[in-house]
Formats: sequence, structure tokens, C-alpha cells
Amino acid sequence: MFFAISAVLIAGCDKNTQTEDNKETKQEQEKEKKEILLTKESIEETGIKTETAKTETAAGYLKIPARVITNQDFEAKVGSLVQGRVYKVYAGVGDFVRKGQVLMYLEGMEIGEIKSKFLKTKAQLDFAESNYKRQKTLIEQNIGSQKYFYEAEAEYNKALAEFKAEDKRIHSIGLSDEDITDSDNNPSHTSGLLAVKSPVSGMVTERNVVIGQYVDVSTNAFVIIDVKNLLIEGQLREDEFSKVQGKSEIKFTTQSYPGTEFTGKLFYTSGVIDPQTRTIGTRARINNRGLMLKPEMFGLLHIPMSGSVSGILINSEAVEKIDGISYIFVAVNDSTFEKRKVETGAEIENKIEIKKGLNEGEKFVTSGTFYLKSELMKESFAEGD
Repeated sequence: MFFAISAVLIAGCDKNTQTEDNKETKQEQEKEKKEILLTKESIEETGIKTETAKTETAAGYLKIPARVITNQDFEAKVGSLVQGRVYKVYAGVGDFVRKGQVLMYLEGMEIGEIKSKFLKTKAQLDFAESNYKRQKTLIEQNIGSQKYFYEAEAEYNKALAEFKAEDKRIHSIGLSDEDITDSDNNPSHTSGLLAVKSPVSGMVTERNVVIGQYVDVSTNAFVIIDVKNLLIEGQLREDEFSKVQGKSEIKFTTQSYPGTEFTGKLFYTSGVIDPQTRTIGTRARINNRGLMLKPEMFGLLHIPMSGSVSGILINSEAVEKIDGISYIFVAVNDSTFEKRKVETGAEIENKIEIKKGLNEGEKFVTSGTFYLKSELMKESFAEGD
């Protein structure tokens, strides 16, 4: 008797558990699969229109999210290889500078010592060279001494080596021979002053120094970018990679300039897949006409496809994003519309491939999706209350 009662209780519990599970599953399905019922008048007023899904074959562009980045070949961080204090500053953020243009002057004892040593070695070289040439002339006239000639030659070679070392040193910190030996009208000629020059032509995007500031080798005083030479960086999905034509002509569009297309050329596709995003990085050089594009602008990279796509293609405007997930609205009948999750594929011009979630022959909403989305959100809020 006891066992029979236990069996009945267990069966009852199992039945209740199954009922609860079924109830939860049903609630989840209802939550995921929402339907909106509208009157004929509402459909006409809101301009809701539908089309029948069908299989199409098309070739065009892949459209992938992308951003504008700087080209490191035309970017420079400018500082000093010697210590000193900022004496004068000639460039600020937003200024366009030429290669070799003076950005600032530094003042310091180390700079003066470097210049002094260079001038000293140059004077020694001039003297040693003059003596060497004189001894050589005497030897050629058979009136000189071999001993004096060899001594002069050794002194000249020693002086030349020391001068070359100092010459390389002044060049390494950004000075030239003329900067030190020129007329007094050149500020660089003044002992203790160093002209810090721009290594590239471009726009100053950062200035991190003021007059009187102490700087050393770790200080990045300026950042200069050639904004004429920018890159577009995009991310390809794994299934899109095989559709790319290699080094092809591309287009870039951004909401900053609606209706404007920027042209460029694809030059790089990563050889590895990002383990976090499962995407493949790609880059293109862009023609930044009129300097309209700015680094970190977002947009779409349009890459020509290597082949055609065959599948269900619908207008891109028919797809809505809700919490980062793509949805469309399917017409169940003349008055009922269902929100349905879909998996998208390639984007070709103004169309997008639907890989899962929509079958051929089904009707989907092409116009008025925003209204349906709003109605759906109203119902969700109402249920929450």
C-alpha cells in the first residue's frame, strides 16, 4: 500500500514537473515569437507593405563595418634625443607642417657640449688635413720626410674618424652641419639651442609641451599625421572571406557624409582569425579628397565580390536590429505580423542575404517595420506592467 501511494505521489510530481516545464517552454516560445494584430485601416495608415520571398542570384559588393585609421607610414611621434628645456614652440594642434619645419627649440648644457665637441673635431680635422696635404706635396716633390708624412697621415685619419663620429651624433639629434656652422642669423647656430624638426609633412594632432618645460628622451612632444594618407580597417566574417577578390578597388561610405563615396584599394587581408570576434581583419588605402575623412570615423567598407550569391535576398531596410539580433516581420495573414529572428549573410548593394529564418514563398514586411517594432515594444512594456 505504501509503495502504491509513493508511486502515485511520484507520478504526480513528475506530471507537475512536466506541466511546469511545458509551461516555461511555452512562455519562452511566446516571448520569442511575438505576433501583432492590426486592422486594415492601421495597415493602410502606417504604409505597411509586403513582398514574397524568392531565391535570387546576384553579384555586387560585400558591405562590412569599418573605421578610418591612420597610416603608420605617414605618422610620427616627435621628441628629442637630448635633455633640455623648451625655449620656443612654433606649432600647435591643427597646424599643417612641412617635413623639416622647426616645431620647437630646446635649450640645454648637453646641447651646447655636443655642438662644441663637433666644432672642435672639425677644427682638428681641418688642421690635420692641411698638414697631411702639405706633407704629401713635399713627398711628391722628393723633398719631404717619409716619417713626417706617415705621422701626418695617421693624425689625419684619426681626426677624420673623430669628426665622423661627432657628425653622426649631431645628425642623430636632428642637427645638420649647416645648423652649427651657418651664419648667426640661424637660431640653431647659437650654442645650447636645438631645433626640433618635423620628420614628415602633415597635421599636428598632439602637442604635449609648453615653454619652460623640461623634456628628455621619453617625452613625446608632438604627434604629426599625414591626413591625406589614411587607411580603412574592416572586419570580414569567416563565411565572407572566400567572396573577396584580393587587391580590388573598394568604396567607403559614412553617415558623416550621406550619399558620398570614397574610393580606394584593398591591400591587406589578415592571415589569422580573431579568436574573440571570429572575424578576419582587412585594410584598404583610401583617397581622402578634401581631407573630409577623419581618423576613427565609422562607416561601411564596400568590397567587390569574387562571385555571385544565390539565395533569398531582401531589401536591407526590412531587417531590424533588436538587442543586437537581426529580425524581420513576416505576414502570417492579411492582419497578423510575426517578429522572426533571422541569420543574415552577404550584403549586396541595398539587399541582404537571409540564410535562416525566412522560407521561399513567405511574405515579409518591406515598409513599416519601424511601426511594427514600436508596437511590439509597447506590448512588451504593457506585459511588464
